[in-house]
Amino acid sequence: QVQLVESGGDLVQAGGSLRLSCAASGIIASINGMGWYRQAPGKQRELVATISSGGNTDYATSVKGRFTISRDNAKNAVYLQMNMLKPEDTAVYYCNVRYSDYWGLGTLVTVSS
Repeated sequence: QVQLVESGGDLVQAGGSLRLSCAASGIIASINGMGWYRQAPGKQRELVATISSGGNTDYATSVKGRFTISRDNAKNAVYLQMNMLKPEDTAVYYCNVRYSDYWGLGTLVTVSS
């Protein structure tokens, strides 16, 4: 069974930083592409960042230069380092196995102005 558990969401002031974690089981994250999505109130879920099985990364224009996706193969975990947070980053953030419908339950990030 595949399980993804996100953690690290919090209330943070604009300009601050957070690191989100995604603990994966039932898969080997190092050989699966992984992604982070987010969904703000009243908006559609959007793709934020991806990391391929080969380690290539990609980012939404809105977060490029501020967010970094990474993985720790030994811990079978994926991370999203978020710097220079803005109020518009406020959303529930979800971990996803790329090209699948495997999701975690999400972790809430709230950025105050």
